[in-house]
Amino acid sequence: MSFPVLRITVVGHTNTGKTSLIRTLTRDIEFGEVSDRPAVTREVSGITLNVEDQSAIELFDTPGLEDSISLLNSLENLQGDRHTPRVDLIEQFLSQADAENHFPQESKVVRQVLASDVVLYVVDVRERILGKHRDELDILSWCAKPVLPVLNFTAADDAQTASWREQLPRIAMHAIVEFDTVVYAHQDELHLYEKLRTMLDSHRETIDALIKLRSSQRSQLIQASCYEIAELLIDSAALALAVTMNGETNTRQAVNRMHNIVRRREQNCVSNLLQLHRFRDDDYATTELPIEDGRWGLDLFNPQAMKQVGLHAGSAAATGALVGVTLDIMLGGLSLGTGTAAGAAIGALWGLGETHGKRFIDRLRGRRELRCNDATLRLLELRQIMLLKALLHRGHASQQPMKPDNTTDPGSTGFSPILRKARAESQWSRLDEAANQHSMKAINDPARATAVEQLAEEIERKLELSDQS
Repeated sequence: MSFPVLRITVVGHTNTGKTSLIRTLTRDIEFGEVSDRPAVTREVSGITLNVEDQSAIELFDTPGLEDSISLLNSLENLQGDRHTPRVDLIEQFLSQADAENHFPQESKVVRQVLASDVVLYVVDVRERILGKHRDELDILSWCAKPVLPVLNFTAADDAQTASWREQLPRIAMHAIVEFDTVVYAHQDELHLYEKLRTMLDSHRETIDALIKLRSSQRSQLIQASCYEIAELLIDSAALALAVTMNGETNTRQAVNRMHNIVRRREQNCVSNLLQLHRFRDDDYATTELPIEDGRWGLDLFNPQAMKQVGLHAGSAAATGALVGVTLDIMLGGLSLGTGTAAGAAIGALWGLGETHGKRFIDRLRGRRELRCNDATLRLLELRQIMLLKALLHRGHASQQPMKPDNTTDPGSTGFSPILRKARAESQWSRLDEAANQHSMKAINDPARATAVEQLAEEIERKLELSDQS
């Protein structure tokens, strides 16, 4: 199907978020320059959105309208004959402005508006509606193009959204849309396209195709993200380090080794999620559960990290849980257990210091395996869900580092039986291959692929429940 190209020009006063809007709509963090400095955009620039491998929408960024009062006075001075269409007067104005080099910035804006099908007029709702806004909208009306006001920064604490919605209809602006370029909402983007569709019947097929594309891309992005998290969890749950340990020092060295392996795997997952969502490494920073300089600021194995999301452990008996691993000890068929209980057991023994517990550990010989315990796996999952939620609601023009939400209810996550199964399938882990000597054939086990797929579906359901809460 061939679509007529829809040309959209983005207009507004300086620093209202015009470039930010285009970045967010195109998912392109490199488009233009976004800054708090005034008048950053000095020239008209464009970018194309493709639908079904063809150019469908062209978006044009324009300089800020810096002197709308003088421009409107000049236009009104040309209006000698009341019967002359105002769009003809605009053409006359442009000819004079070019010859006399008057209003160089505004001329660029007006000329691009005349070449477009529709105008998105971006306003910063943190400001009061002023005379300059009325003048700018009046100038745009002379161009005889449909204008859709886009209310930006609606999530800000000082937003005056209701006031703008009340005032704009008084100057004949009845079609209005809210779209925050910093705190992104998928539904707001769809509403923007739906508003345009009602204003541009000749481009209905183009806009319908774009709405369908964006919804499909959103679904695929969430699925791919949940799959990435599931891979992390399966790798970590199946990881088993077989070690021979004598004494507490060797034990702690082995635990530290395991910590580092899992930390690196988590960081790899974080990097992959950022790339999937088209963000850079510096798009996040320190919060209570942050990423700092490319790494989580609060370490995965820091006891405080578990407390932040409601995963509590108590006293000396919880030492095993706090270090984030369990220790299976095999000796003549005798097992001290698996899972969280073993972590608590070894923690209690460590807590006894020089007493019977330490002597008992010192006498133990044979094969021991370190594994991630339940609390660590739950924390890994929660951290990635928090990060994913933050990425899904971040505009591509955001200048402030991301702050992942840490209010996820850990009670809603549970502990998946799939991860319990993974613990018994050590060949499923792709971590520390030098120690485990796993072949690619074992790693590509169809049963593992099925487990990852099922776990990804579970994570997606948890994400939906978290968004609803």
